[in-house]
Amino acid sequence: MEYALVALTAFVLILPVELPDKTFVATLVLSTRYPALPVWLGVSAAFGVQCLVAVGAGHLLSQLPERPVALVAAALFALGAIVLFRGARTADNAEAEQEREYGEKITTGKRGWRAAGASFLVLFTAEWGDLSQLLTAGLVASGKPAVPVFFGSWVALITVSGAAVLLGRWLLKRVKLSVVRYAAAGVCALLATITVVGVVAG
Repeated sequence: MEYALVALTAFVLILPVELPDKTFVATLVLSTRYPALPVWLGVSAAFGVQCLVAVGAGHLLSQLPERPVALVAAALFALGAIVLFRGARTADNAEAEQEREYGEKITTGKRGWRAAGASFLVLFTAEWGDLSQLLTAGLVASGKPAVPVFFGSWVALITVSGAAVLLGRWLLKRVKLSVVRYAAAGVCALLATITVVGVVAG
């Protein structure tokens, strides 16, 4: 039960962080250039590697003294809240700019494994050190078990990419990215508060 709750926590944290992010936009643009299934498989594989690295980094941090690490994790969550809150007002304009940039970089004409490989490389190179990786590492560093954090984060990312492939244009027309960012900022702020309270109470 604890593992399921941790995986759900990671999922709920990462999903709103990535929905208005370049992950969604890049996958959307890829799906306009290549067949949908290879795109989804390629980006899902890239996310798997990135989540594995983030969880590994969080595990290494968790070997350090508990209280300082918990405070660093709380700072990561607070930083995430600030970044998301500050970017909320310009989220819709930023999405349009990111879509234009990815459109210029991604070529057409690939199918099958070539399309999957190209999609893997685009997301693999674009997403290092982004907010979702920092938050995933922060969850593990704060003491959450690594395996459910990995699966919760990964499922959130492949859900976002699947939504981008299947419903990208529809979602962008009907969902205000600024609202999603405000919600994600609230989740990050809540986790920062819980982590600090845990340090003080401990």
